[in-house]
Amino acid sequence: MEKQKVLVLGTGKSGIAAAKQILNLGGQVILFDSNSKLDQVRLLKNFNQKDKVSIVTGELPPEQIIGVDLAVISPGIPLDKPFVKQIDCAKIPIWGEIELAYQSSKGKLAAVTGTNGKTTTVSLIGEILKTQYNDVHVCGNIGNPFTEDALDTDDSSVTILEVSSFQLETIMDFHPHVSAITNITPDHLDRHKTMKNYIKVKESIAMNQTEDDYIVLNYEDPELKKFGRRKTLKPKVVWFSSRHVLKDGFYYKEPEIHYAHDGEDDVLLNVHDLILLGAHNYENVMTAMGVALHMGVPMDKIVSACKAFQPVEHRIEFVRERSGVRYYNDSKGTNPDAAIQALRAMPGPVILIGGGYDKHIAFDDWVKEFKGRVKYLVLIGQTRNEIAECAKKYGFTNIMFAEDMDEAVKDCAAYAEAGDYVLLSPACASWGMFDNYEQRGRIFKDLVNKL
Repeated sequence: MEKQKVLVLGTGKSGIAAAKQILNLGGQVILFDSNSKLDQVRLLKNFNQKDKVSIVTGELPPEQIIGVDLAVISPGIPLDKPFVKQIDCAKIPIWGEIELAYQSSKGKLAAVTGTNGKTTTVSLIGEILKTQYNDVHVCGNIGNPFTEDALDTDDSSVTILEVSSFQLETIMDFHPHVSAITNITPDHLDRHKTMKNYIKVKESIAMNQTEDDYIVLNYEDPELKKFGRRKTLKPKVVWFSSRHVLKDGFYYKEPEIHYAHDGEDDVLLNVHDLILLGAHNYENVMTAMGVALHMGVPMDKIVSACKAFQPVEHRIEFVRERSGVRYYNDSKGTNPDAAIQALRAMPGPVILIGGGYDKHIAFDDWVKEFKGRVKYLVLIGQTRNEIAECAKKYGFTNIMFAEDMDEAVKDCAAYAEAGDYVLLSPACASWGMFDNYEQRGRIFKDLVNKL
């Protein structure tokens, strides 16, 4: 990287982190963003005056890519953008931020992908690893870019990454010692276009793994079951199941999680000893157990850490109880499958807040779960009309529209009765109304606490 000229595409958190890593390695950075209205002076405040950084916004002039050795693209930028094709046609290698960080990192590496459950699983794995190792890095799509930590790792370090499909599109040599795919359900089809493409990208997490590595897979996911039995898959498969008793792997049989191995069947814990709610979280626990075990953590430490683990922010997070009504923040429920799991975790009648950005995903399976569970549906955002029509198709008509989160929360409080559960689990991304799902969740919590 030393003395190389690198074009960094995107000026968000991952772009800035990538630029800083390149500069720390002695490279020169051209920072590009297609938004011509960006405040360049403010952007430059992320760097030192001595740093070799220039900024280009709006169009990417051909002369700017002359002499560029490498392009690093932020995960939020689709690969079919004209300026990306321009760089590709110039035969300039295009890396993602994950690949850039991987090339500079040291120590043991584990990575988790999947449609749902990634953040909870990775957070839990991080807590488990800290019981065994002194230098643990929890990075990736979970909130802090891998590039922020990569140069701080050494041979004794252990890193656990949350990896999105967007990040996996641009890996080359990326090679985790242990990988995991939690599940695969429809998501991000506005970007990947087809489920076939989406599945292929998710499965690429294992493309550089060898026979000495491990991959943890969901036995109940039809696509992953096929993938795990593929003869071309090199890493050893560790299965987990929430519905079947396995002869080899982790499985949940009410009320316990078991680990079957070497002819033995060990009962690891009673799920009622967990703070986490819901069967989907038992799957997350089993995924974490499989990853941590093969990262060298003894099982007794794994079990203790699982029992102590608190739910992550925005994922079925308890906010408060008011007048006998319990409020839960599941802003991380950005697709129908995640929202289904949150709905199933609620032990009583639900007043549900849904809707948001349109990712071109069908809502039928989510709406089918409303019967006997949802008393009222409060809809916001771009998809509210589509969701309302889908709900009516299945006979659900207790629907209200709200213009913003403030109105939605007040509507819920007005209609909720003691024993009800108010749940923000939108089944949609946050874009358009909010900067991200974190902002959406924090606004919801703030409004609930002000009731």
